[in-house]
Amino acid sequence: MAARAIQKWVRQAPRKMRLVIDQVRGSDVNSAYALLQFSKKRAAKQIEKVLRSAVANAEQDALREERAFDIDRLYVSYAVVNEGPTLRRFTAAAHGRATPILKRMSTVEIRVAEKEE
Repeated sequence: MAARAIQKWVRQAPRKMRLVIDQVRGSDVNSAYALLQFSKKRAAKQIEKVLRSAVANAEQDALREERAFDIDRLYVSYAVVNEGPTLRRFTAAAHGRATPILKRMSTVEIRVAEKEE
């Protein structure tokens, strides 16, 4: 059993979000919740939302298939942050020129699966 959740157009650069998602990847769900809750990074809040959604999707799949569901057996099997669209803005520079400002966005995807015994 594997469930996934995707959040698109997160207004934070993927490079900054990958610092947090690398810590969560491969860990069990309860320790991932604890790590994200006490992290000082802004990206942790968005990643926690996606993780909670993936766990809820796993629970709904279990109910639909009439299987037992235990959150303690779940772990983060796949977690990735990809680059989303970029907002392009311009600011004034010397001698009447304009320099670009790139406001990057991210796409977060998390999959959770049950541990095999």
